[in-house]
Amino acid sequence: MRALTAEISTIPGIRHYGRVASIQGLMVEVAGPLHAMGVGSRLSVTTRAGDEVVCEVVGFRDDHALCLPFGPLTGIGVGCKAELCAEEPHVYPSSAWLGRVVNAMGEPIDGKGPIAQGAEPCPLRNAPPPAHLRQRVRGKVDLGVKALNTFISCCRGQRMGIFAGSGVGKSVLMSMLARNTDCDVSVIGLIGERGREVQEFIEDDLGPEGLARSVVVVATSDEPALMRRQAALMTLTLAEYFRDKDQDVLCMMDSVTRFAIAQREIGLATGEPPTSKGYTPTVFAELPKLLERAGPGTGSGSITGLFTVLVDGDDHNEPVADAVRSILDGHIVMERSIAERGRYPAINVLKSVSRTMPGCNSEEENLLIRRARNLLATYDDMEELIRLGAYRPGADPQVDEAIHFQPALDAFLAQRKDEAMTLEQGYARLAEILADHPAVPEEDE
Repeated sequence: MRALTAEISTIPGIRHYGRVASIQGLMVEVAGPLHAMGVGSRLSVTTRAGDEVVCEVVGFRDDHALCLPFGPLTGIGVGCKAELCAEEPHVYPSSAWLGRVVNAMGEPIDGKGPIAQGAEPCPLRNAPPPAHLRQRVRGKVDLGVKALNTFISCCRGQRMGIFAGSGVGKSVLMSMLARNTDCDVSVIGLIGERGREVQEFIEDDLGPEGLARSVVVVATSDEPALMRRQAALMTLTLAEYFRDKDQDVLCMMDSVTRFAIAQREIGLATGEPPTSKGYTPTVFAELPKLLERAGPGTGSGSITGLFTVLVDGDDHNEPVADAVRSILDGHIVMERSIAERGRYPAINVLKSVSRTMPGCNSEEENLLIRRARNLLATYDDMEELIRLGAYRPGADPQVDEAIHFQPALDAFLAQRKDEAMTLEQGYARLAEILADHPAVPEEDE
């Protein structure tokens, strides 16, 4: 009843409506009460067949409001009625949303019937908590992936990016994290995802146990740009709801790049000039507004954010990747060359950074990781010479040591999709590997 009362209170006393003046591509121009509209306002356009299509005001030109649809424009023509909806879009989440799959509007799409609504409205466009009131990131979170737990440790409330090209294994790594991460609630946003993979992710990767503590938000690649953008906003809104209930939330989004592409489509449709590689200025204004919503809250709850970034042409310095990397608290780099040799997850730990390390580790753990990194870096520097046979064993003790440990360290960084390893097990296994001292090779006379 409280939810119903809250929803009734949002119904305006006066109903404003206009008429469709023109349609150009996906842009619908509406003439009407501009004084009652603002950017972000919602209009319900009635088609010739009597159906309703929700549109959002994205700008103004002359005496018309520029609107983009959340659905197909079939049946909409000049003169169709466009009625102004509630001024600010809200959603009413509750604990009953756990175990459900919803679309960008918060409507269930899993065939399990309606979802019980909560009492408190949560705005889709919410501001991050005030910087001076936010808690600091807390102790390490167990991600279940040994390469990340040891070399790129993540804390509760930290925001990490997973950067990779297409087909390198981002989605598989995301599924491992969704299943194995130690958290109270998972909120997973599949933004611009392939429709074929959604059911596979839910049934094979999450499974019944993982889904029971998760909410999955889906907007497939064929949906309008507004739906794809709103799915990202919905994901953060749901994560904020559970965080404010003093729960530790894992928020995963695949991917931020598709959110940026959707925002670019919206910007170009409104006449924004393309600036960097076709991306409009609003893309780089919206990214921090979205990503800053993750992180610690003002109470004991937190949102640990893991956001994938699809790098264009394996260029890790392309505009979206560069902008996201500057906002987040660390980045996980996945490389095609590692995947091509058959080591998964294809994480390059030397190029990956967690900004909470080494502060979150003990001194013993830092010494262990520092030694392992030095061995990996030494082998990486000399790898080409070693493979060509140009390096002579015994010429450099450090290189000899790196060659000795390389097979074991490479095997340590590999992990099967159905395998999990805790933080303690990861450090113990790495210490066991590095305790095996190599024999000193004899130099050729």
